[in-house]
Amino acid sequence: MVTRQTSSVSWAERDAAVVWHGFTQMSCYTENAPVIVERAEGRELIDVDGRRYLDAISSLWVTTLGHRVPELDAAVREQLDRVAHSTMLGNGNRIVIEFSEALAKVVPVDGPHFLYASDGAAAVEQALKIAFQYWTNQGIRGRHTYLAFGDAYHGDTVGGISLGAGGFGTDVFDPLRFKVLRAPSFRNPDAFKEAARLVEQHAESLAAVVVEPLVQGAAGMLIAEPSRFGILQEACRKTGVLLICDEVATGFGRTGTLFASEQCGLRPDLMCLGKGITGGYLPMSVTVASDRVYRAFLGPDLSEKTFYHGHSYGGNALAAAVALRHLQLLEEWDVLSNVRARATQLREALTTRIQPLRGVHEIRQCGLMAAVELANDSAQRRLARRTCAAMVRRGVLARSLGSNVILVLPLTITAEEVERVVTTLQAAIDEVVV
Repeated sequence: MVTRQTSSVSWAERDAAVVWHGFTQMSCYTENAPVIVERAEGRELIDVDGRRYLDAISSLWVTTLGHRVPELDAAVREQLDRVAHSTMLGNGNRIVIEFSEALAKVVPVDGPHFLYASDGAAAVEQALKIAFQYWTNQGIRGRHTYLAFGDAYHGDTVGGISLGAGGFGTDVFDPLRFKVLRAPSFRNPDAFKEAARLVEQHAESLAAVVVEPLVQGAAGMLIAEPSRFGILQEACRKTGVLLICDEVATGFGRTGTLFASEQCGLRPDLMCLGKGITGGYLPMSVTVASDRVYRAFLGPDLSEKTFYHGHSYGGNALAAAVALRHLQLLEEWDVLSNVRARATQLREALTTRIQPLRGVHEIRQCGLMAAVELANDSAQRRLARRTCAAMVRRGVLARSLGSNVILVLPLTITAEEVERVVTTLQAAIDEVVV
């Protein structure tokens, strides 16, 4: 076991003195031995003491091709020589147009139009407002309710936590949350039949259905069979209720296809993208609207049909430049083939070496997203949390969600690195679960 050196402790203390970390109890921040990153190479982060950590959570699911990718670095530098940012409110930017044209060719949305923001929760919030005004612009009143699923997570804005099924400390905000219709969790095999029934029953009051295609990531990688989504799509088409696909977590290759919606046969009216959109380089998200939705907002200049919504940094030029090059590299490098190959390797290793371990309750995996759920965990025992800490001490960065050890591997991860992750996980579980 490696003892943390003095410099990292000092940096952690300086950190705690001025920074407030999200989803983190700051009273014990330094006691949990945080990794203080100074630089990175490939798929490894390097802390202020020079110690390396394989980034097995892709820096909270955003990194795709690794860190300091020369081609992505070059894209940012080249754009810096032009312009770093210019407003998209009423004006345009060449690189944003080029990226949008490229993205339009691959998203599973009919006649897509792109409204940019900076993070996934903001993209979801935009989608909620668009869905609401879509009906208002057509003179249709009363369609202002949303249907979401049990165990859902859609970000931490007020709209996001309203759609979400709770947890993550959201109970304190219950007075701010608006009510939604709630279909069952993906844990229930009849979730989509019930969702479709609710859509048809409440169509006159529903603006939209919001769903995470294929994987409920923050719920601990709950996975639904792709074939089950068809009944929901059909119910939305039949009633006209808008379908919103939240692919902030699953977009850009995590599940083995560019978008999880492709596997589910979904063509949503609105799609929310973020996290991997820039390969983990810069904050960017986007709400994709179908042509059907977009046209409902067309009207006279300064009319009430205008969507009066926009972000100061929406459509940032630096982010668009790296996002465009990232999208090109996904194809040029045939990254999805590696995702599928490494996903198979990971599944076999988790099944044969991790599932039999004492204390392992269940393993759930889709592509390079996986959760190892530990049995009999609790806030007192903190087994998943301690397992992740034991992995970090061994040089693999992991993060827990409740009783789950979460793995979200970079799309370019090698066979040797997958082996390193599984070997480290095995040793950590053996250490903690006694």
